[in-house]
Amino acid sequence: MEATAVEESRVTARKDNDLTPIPLMELVTGFWGFKTLTAAIGLELFTHFSRRGPATCEAVCTVLRLERRPTDALLAACASLGLLEKSGDRYRNTALAEKFLVIGRPFYFGSFVRFSDQREYPAWHHIVDALRKNQPTAWDPEAQESPFIPQDPVMRDLFLEAMHSLSTFTAKVLGDTCDFTGYSRVLDVGGGSGAFLTELCRRHPHLSGTVFDLPHVCDIAQQKIAAAGMDHAVTTFTGDFHSDEPLPTGYDLILLSMILHNWDETTNRRILAKCHTALRPGGTVMVCELVLNPERTGPRSAALMGMNMLVLTDGGQNYSQTDYETWLTEAGFEEPSLIPLDAAGANAALVAVRS
Repeated sequence: MEATAVEESRVTARKDNDLTPIPLMELVTGFWGFKTLTAAIGLELFTHFSRRGPATCEAVCTVLRLERRPTDALLAACASLGLLEKSGDRYRNTALAEKFLVIGRPFYFGSFVRFSDQREYPAWHHIVDALRKNQPTAWDPEAQESPFIPQDPVMRDLFLEAMHSLSTFTAKVLGDTCDFTGYSRVLDVGGGSGAFLTELCRRHPHLSGTVFDLPHVCDIAQQKIAAAGMDHAVTTFTGDFHSDEPLPTGYDLILLSMILHNWDETTNRRILAKCHTALRPGGTVMVCELVLNPERTGPRSAALMGMNMLVLTDGGQNYSQTDYETWLTEAGFEEPSLIPLDAAGANAALVAVRS
């Protein structure tokens, strides 16, 4: 017994000696990469490369009106992040930057970067206040009723654009992973810019759908849907899922994508109850979210999104698979099941049938 204890102590000592602060350094400096990206977006670096082609550091200095030292640092950093590549003395966009970081491209992700920088990043400076007070730091709940009011210029001008690219590619993964052959009409509750339904109906032509959202959001959705050439399949319906009014009926699938993490449990149960009422027997509800595991220890994307909800919302958080299955069952749905997803906006779809 004594010899075993000594050996275990030696193993523990060796493990302790192998520890380094590198993982902590990577956590601490994570914002360096983010702020490098925001700077490049603000300077329209990737748009310039897309328009002009490969360029030397000197040429970029001229275009961006920067001195050589900061230009060299920016180009090296963007190359290290996989956003630029270098051949000889010339830099150019990688495929990732060319597709998502060039202004005017269909899936431009720069709006999400700008939204995160202007709304989320400043709020995170006060994360301890959010933890201590259990209140958002991105907006004042005593001054406005919701973070989604149209009078907020950041939300009005950036949020829906920010979510459009994220939703499109999450919908692509969902459309390729889940079986939609048994559905015909989809109601997307809180459907935003219509990106989700546009992509689902494009991938599954037998589907038609309706975006249910606030009036100013539906105005934007109609423009996006028409621009995508999908207004023959996707329509809008104005409403507020927080009101006492029922949801539209006549759909065999109701989609809640990246919605429920914004609200508290009571609100989410009420939303699911309204979905149950709106669906006919045999209809399905589908919840797409970054879902915590039952132990609530990860994955990291879901857990950190939960922290983000502390600064952005007055009741939202990221919930576990167990939470969603319990709420769905108690709302009257049967056979809740989880379908794993590998998407930026969701790691799972929870599917349940109305009894």
